[in-house]
Amino acid sequence: MFERDRPVTRAFVLHPDLKTDRDRRDAEPALEEAISLAAALPDLVVVGAEVVRLPKLHPGMLFGKGKIAELKERIKAEEAELVLVDGHVTPVQQRNLEKEWGVKLLDRTGLILEIFSDRARTAEGVLQVEMAALSYQRTRLVRAWTHLERQRGGLGFVGGPGETQIEADRRAIDLQLQSLKAQLAKVVKTRALHRAARAKVPYPIVALVGYTNAGKSTLFNRLTGAEVFAKDMLFATLDPTMRQIELPHGEKIILSDTVGFISDLPTELVAAFRATLEEVLDADLIVHVRDISHPQSQEQADDVMAILTTLGVSDTAPMLEVWNKVDRLSPQERDGMMVQSERTEDIFATSAITGDGLDALLDAITEKTKDPRTAEVLELGFAQGKARAWLFDQGVVTADAQTDDGYRMDVFWSAIQKERFNRLPD
Repeated sequence: MFERDRPVTRAFVLHPDLKTDRDRRDAEPALEEAISLAAALPDLVVVGAEVVRLPKLHPGMLFGKGKIAELKERIKAEEAELVLVDGHVTPVQQRNLEKEWGVKLLDRTGLILEIFSDRARTAEGVLQVEMAALSYQRTRLVRAWTHLERQRGGLGFVGGPGETQIEADRRAIDLQLQSLKAQLAKVVKTRALHRAARAKVPYPIVALVGYTNAGKSTLFNRLTGAEVFAKDMLFATLDPTMRQIELPHGEKIILSDTVGFISDLPTELVAAFRATLEEVLDADLIVHVRDISHPQSQEQADDVMAILTTLGVSDTAPMLEVWNKVDRLSPQERDGMMVQSERTEDIFATSAITGDGLDALLDAITEKTKDPRTAEVLELGFAQGKARAWLFDQGVVTADAQTDDGYRMDVFWSAIQKERFNRLPD
């Protein structure tokens, strides 16, 4: 038996550059990122790409008539079967452009959803991607039923048969979403139990975060000796992985590798992956990994920080910044980065490939996770037996006496242990 070659789809990538958008990204790097996104799907081959300068957006067609006709000729000449638009495309614009060009069209959100769908491996990852995809499809049902009558508006039975079909399809999606949410709730509960179990382990949790393809998984593998999938492509890692490692001076930590971020990350995915991303909130230290060799490294860093803020990570959260991939710089640039990082607190220039700068990073992680102990007195009720048992498991109890209302306990613990104690379920 042998596996036949999977069919390859020829794709044409477009990046709309809207001149009136003051927050728009630089067009050329943005187009390169869009091409890299397309390359992340194994069944796509990019046969053409173009930046489309737009003085304004056209509500019905996105582009002007002349540009649509020009692009139609290019798409036809390249024999493209799929057009990828690196931006938001409304359902109406998508339907009209597909009809005009005679090809299938995906916008940035649709493409990222395709990548996540292709990469999801764990049960939780698959459920989260399905939820995000259904939420996205729910707003675009108009496309699936363009062959049905939609001329009559109104409520109830006044609408035409197309409207009735769309409502029926929307109800079907809502039922699927409810089912997926129920399944995901069970997985989230299991994840919460795992977090509670990890709270019993007196080791700090260090989370690696960063823009997709910044080198998090390569750094994770270098530090842990694990073999997490790492490749020079966007979204190589979706499912979080944790490993216990021993630092150079004997201290132990739990290192977590998380899904990469990206600019304009679809809101459907942020919502669906919140349970996974919230692992970062439980971290005692966040290590922000940047691809310092990328021309838009700072913009990528800003996008990561914006998503962390959305998740609820505070500005005062303990954090280190890693300028990774210095091996891709020229010798002069690399030396400059090394000197600059040495002069700047909490910033470390490294190469996960060569190992440069990792000793200093590990020393900083050791220092940041080192936790001086303090003495406190706790008053626990009789119903807090599990919390009392947890304290004994941690070996932090120095005195224990029963009172009329429960227990009076003297503890000698670290700030990390105190934080974990406060997060224990009631």
